Amino acid sequence: MTNRGMRKLKVVNIDGDSLVFDNGATLSSSHDQDCCESHYLNFSELNISDFDGLEFNLEDDFFFKKVEGYGVELIPLKGHPVRVAGYGYNNGYYGTNIDLVFSNGKITKTYDVSECQKVADE
Repeated sequence: MTNRGMRKLKVVNIDGDSLVFDNGATLSSSHDQDCCESHYLNFSELNISDFDGLEFNLEDDFFFKKVEGYGVELIPLKGHPVRVAGYGYNNGYYGTNIDLVFSNGKITKTYDVSECQKVADE
């Protein structure tokens, strides 16, 4: 397997809802929220320095690893993984689904990471 032609992407911005890469691609979370619930990956706990020197290949589905009961680990080409915590709460009546969403303006991919969060009932 070769890395020729593979795009190595760096995180250039973090906001509360997403990571933005140097080519404009984003990683975010999605949940079809109902009235008494919330489920999300918490990118706001991260700092841009967490990504110093790290490059990612978002062209395949191996850029992250599910961590059941916690969140996800973003896996760089070289270096340490970066953990993103997942949180959820509801009143027990609603679902707990959550997706990791990759978008680059041309395509959008969603990955079910529902088991990758700490869920608290209200």
